[in-house]
Amino acid sequence: MEKININDLSFEELENFIDELGEKKFHAKQIFKWIHREKVLSFDDMTDISKNLREKLKERAYILELKVIECQKSKKDGTMKFLIELPDQNAIESVLMKYHHGNTICVSTQVGCRMGCKFCASTKEGFVRSLYASEIEGQLLTVERYTGEKISNIVYMGIGEPLDNYDNVVKSIRLINYPLGLNIGARHISISTCGLVPNIYRLAQENIQCTLSISLHATTDEKRRQTMPIANKYTIKEILDACKEYIRITGRRISFEYALINGQNDSREDAIALAKLLRDMIAHVNLIPVNEIKNGVYKKATENHIQEFMDTLNSMGVVTTVRRELGSDIDAACGQLRKKYIDKTDEFAQKKYIKIDE
Repeated sequence: MEKININDLSFEELENFIDELGEKKFHAKQIFKWIHREKVLSFDDMTDISKNLREKLKERAYILELKVIECQKSKKDGTMKFLIELPDQNAIESVLMKYHHGNTICVSTQVGCRMGCKFCASTKEGFVRSLYASEIEGQLLTVERYTGEKISNIVYMGIGEPLDNYDNVVKSIRLINYPLGLNIGARHISISTCGLVPNIYRLAQENIQCTLSISLHATTDEKRRQTMPIANKYTIKEILDACKEYIRITGRRISFEYALINGQNDSREDAIALAKLLRDMIAHVNLIPVNEIKNGVYKKATENHIQEFMDTLNSMGVVTTVRRELGSDIDAACGQLRKKYIDKTDEFAQKKYIKIDE
């Protein structure tokens, strides 16, 4: 009999599993806490359940363990980038960022990405598979174990398109949000999407109070198609209509991510056009100086253009900030560390786990 990944069970599914084992359902509370809050990696560490139940669990299930292959730490701001190995030996990235309001982790949702955005390193190696809910939550558990630090905020903005892995992403949020587990409030969770319109409507109906972030990066469909293939499927109007419905149902403000590319989308005219698109919405614009990836053709906008772009939007009533650049002295852009790892085929085969470089 194939063992099940117990981390991937919702609380209700865990109750049913315990019932199938012929045990009382109340044990599910104890086991859920041990796995998701205490982050144990062995059933033997669950000291408040009987040895008999622990043996049954060993026979029928396993606890998911993700391994840190490499950790880079920025000497400038303490940002930590993790290359993490999955059970099938694929690798993903997670980033731990430190802010005054607490530690934030950026998690991956897929191995690779099929969206094909031209300024993103995540898509360079193609798409392999989507992550399970437990593998998404597992990035938090792994980083907390490794660092000994508490994480209070999560952004689904790492490798992959979250809404392309819809069911697992939503399940992972419910696991992370569950009171017996990590108990991180949905308002401390942000999901980024390049604009998968049908799933924006679906997310609005989930009754999850997370923040939705839209990777817009252009003010016209023509410009957007030049860098984002998804623009060939969904227009800006369709995306904004879905966003308005999300705001109507949830009452939550939407954040629009806008990567400023030198000479591509960073003019004052672009800023004015963006303000007009968003003027009737509860919206915030997060300007991102685009990461310059290896073999990439796009360069980030100049400091003057970034400042002028922000000032123009703010003067037109659209709340705008510039994302703080963290980890600039490490492989900060999503996908870069993974790509470097894949390129080192001999190192990939040998599984050399590298401890943190202080």
